Amino acid sequence: MASNKFDGVIEAVRFTPNKKIEIVRAYERRLTAFSDRVLLDRSALLEQMEKGKHFVTGARKEYLAGTFEVNKPVRMVKANGKYFITTREDTPAYDDLGDTPIF
Repeated sequence: MASNKFDGVIEAVRFTPNKKIEIVRAYERRLTAFSDRVLLDRSALLEQMEKGKHFVTGARKEYLAGTFEVNKPVRMVKANGKYFITTREDTPAYDDLGDTPIF
């Protein structure tokens, strides 16, 4: 995936006991560069995604600044009147970012 196809990279996640995202550790695109690590809670992440921002899971490559090892795109899915944040293709029953490390 080319670097201009996403607005943020989620590198780690923390979940609540009921499987909702509590907070993510991410990098956000700032024009042509990426930010340092930022912490986004679930509502801030949903707000960004509602504005049309595209996030992926992945990690920054060491010593290569704005270069990332990209895994999967992150989607916002509405099911049963609730929003879920997921990397899965099917309709989830809870937030799921696949193999993203937990912090």
